[in-house]
Formats: sequence, structure tokens, C-alpha cells
Amino acid sequence: MSTSEHKFLFASLADKNPKIARQVHVRRLYDLLQLCLQRNDLPRAKRAWAILARCKEIDWRTMWTTGLQLLGDGFEGLESDSPRVNFLQSMMRQNEEDCEAILRELVLRLIMSGQHEEALAALDLYLPSFPYQDNPTLHIYAGLIRVYSAQPPVLEGSSEQASPFDAILLREAQSHFERARGLDPDNIVANAFLAKVPRPQSQTLIWVLIQCFRFP
Repeated sequence: MSTSEHKFLFASLADKNPKIARQVHVRRLYDLLQLCLQRNDLPRAKRAWAILARCKEIDWRTMWTTGLQLLGDGFEGLESDSPRVNFLQSMMRQNEEDCEAILRELVLRLIMSGQHEEALAALDLYLPSFPYQDNPTLHIYAGLIRVYSAQPPVLEGSSEQASPFDAILLREAQSHFERARGLDPDNIVANAFLAKVPRPQSQTLIWVLIQCFRFP
């Protein structure tokens, strides 16, 4: 079979029209990787990835989403998600072009594993600078974490809060939601929280909203 007759299942980062046997083999291996991922056959996918990552035709740093898939879903807790968090932190240092998307995923992973302070620290580090300051999703995350942190403790055996919401954190959250709405006027989360955060008498409604977007 000539190289022009080869059919491939998935679009690849490698040569779109392989002309030599090596390029064909790389494309076949990439197809095998993607097929194994779709079948959740991670052991075989990892073996294919180990070979592809060493091929000059493949820039593995741009394939960070594939690397994340190979580590599994996570989201079960702090320890179970640490490999993915460590991987994303490493990718932040090695892939400047996709830093915004990587940061969004990193913050989400930190939030879902209960590391709210670490997530907020990462956001506070990057949000003041371009291009992160123009990303509405990152501002939403920063606002949600601050609202979550502002909630008072609930007295044991009672559904009532022990004290008012932290006003400083609520103001900071409001600032992030306003920034997000300025960047994306139709953002549902920003509009919902901005309707409640500025008014102290709406604390019960804020609590209801938190439950809708509650972090584990």
C-alpha cells in the first residue's frame, strides 16, 4: 500500500500527510493512543505515549490535555489528585502558549480536591498580570472561593450561622464578579452573585447560591 492510501482515525499533531514509513508509524501510534484513551485502556495508552513523547515529530508539551487524561480523572480527594496537580504545575512552567487554559484546569483541580487556599494563591499570583486579568473564568473562580471562605461556621446541631459573612472577603469577591461581568456581560454566575453579595440582608440567599456552586 502506498503512503497516500493510508487512512488514519484521528487528526494528529504530526505530519498531516506522511510520506515516509517513520511518519506513517508515528501516525499509527497516535491513532492507537487516542483509541486506547477512548476505551479507557490507560496501560496501553501510556505505553504508546511513552514512545510518542520521544519522537521528534511530537511536541508533548502542547499535548498536556492528553497527559492529563493518562493520569486518570481524579477528583476523589486531596491525595488522589496530587499527580494531576503536580503535572499541571509543571506544564505551567513549560507551556507558555496554553498557560491560561492550564491555569483554569489547575485551579479547578485544586478546588475540587479541597485545596481552596492553594487555588486562591495561584489566582492571586497570576490574575494581576496579562493575559490572565482578562479571563472571566479565572475571576469567577477567585470570586467563588472568596465567597466560600467568607461564609461563617455553622453551629453544631444547628442550621444557623454563628456570625455574619466576612465583609472584606465579600467585597473582594464582588470586585472579581464585577470584573468577570465587565469581560462577559452575560455570565450567569457573575450576575447571580452580584445580585446578592453587596446586600448584607441577602446573606440567606447567598448561602443558597453557595450550595448551588458548592465545592466539596
